[in-house]
Amino acid sequence: QVQLVESGGGLVQAGGSLRLSCAASEMIFSFNTMGWYRQAPGKQRELVAVPTSGGNTNYADSVKGRFTISRDNAKNTVYLQMNSLKPEDTAVYYCNARILTAIYWGQGTQVTVSS
Repeated sequence: QVQLVESGGGLVQAGGSLRLSCAASEMIFSFNTMGWYRQAPGKQRELVAVPTSGGNTNYADSVKGRFTISRDNAKNTVYLQMNSLKPEDTAVYYCNARILTAIYWGQGTQVTVSS
């Protein structure tokens, strides 16, 4: 069973930055993909940043140019650098990993952006 542990969330003012981390219990180079989703209160969970099999990354339109996903295979960790944060970015952010047909989620980390 793969364990994913997110960290780095918190309260930040609009225009600020945060970096989220997702540490995996297994070697992430074996994962098909590993990315980030978020869920705001009263809304459905949505894709934020997920790498594609072709080597690109799918970003939500609302975060393009502001958020960047990266990974450190040696640390089994994926990051989400979030810049120019807006109040509408407030949500619980979840790490997601896919290995063949299995899907794993972390417990989530809260990001709150004040205006």
